[in-house]
Amino acid sequence: MTANSLRSFAGGILIAASVCGAVYFFGSSDVAQTQAEEKMSIDEMKSTLAAEGYFIYTEEEWQEQLEYVAAEAYEQAEASIASQGDEETEETNETVEYRTKLILTVSSGMTSIDVGNALVRADIIDNSMAFFNEVESRGLANSLRPGTFEITSDMSLDEVISTIFK
Repeated sequence: MTANSLRSFAGGILIAASVCGAVYFFGSSDVAQTQAEEKMSIDEMKSTLAAEGYFIYTEEEWQEQLEYVAAEAYEQAEASIASQGDEETEETNETVEYRTKLILTVSSGMTSIDVGNALVRADIIDNSMAFFNEVESRGLANSLRPGTFEITSDMSLDEVISTIFK
């Protein structure tokens, strides 16, 4: 920019600022006066809430309601425990067996070490290095199939390897 055009630009900004300042200070202040709402009294609030269908309780009434509900829930829980206790005495001979089920997704680029680590995290196998060594000894390290497989904790190591590898 030349010096003359820079002066013209500065003069334009000065005139614009002057006009804005004059309008701000000398302009009419026709601001709508907002009327402050009066606060409702407690009785008015209660009647409004009651008209809307709400229940209004004092602190003592509320505590009584809570105690009543808690006592009722306690009685229901005792009754259900008593009925379950009768059923449990009949079923004590059954054993509970826990199994872990893993949906393993093998993507391209994964190695048998990655698969072994995923199986260790799911508690399917104990040692990922033993899994890797078994895969290497069978010569299946390059035969990893991409896909999604369902592995359970009751599967043997041979079943896991035959499921995941070609």
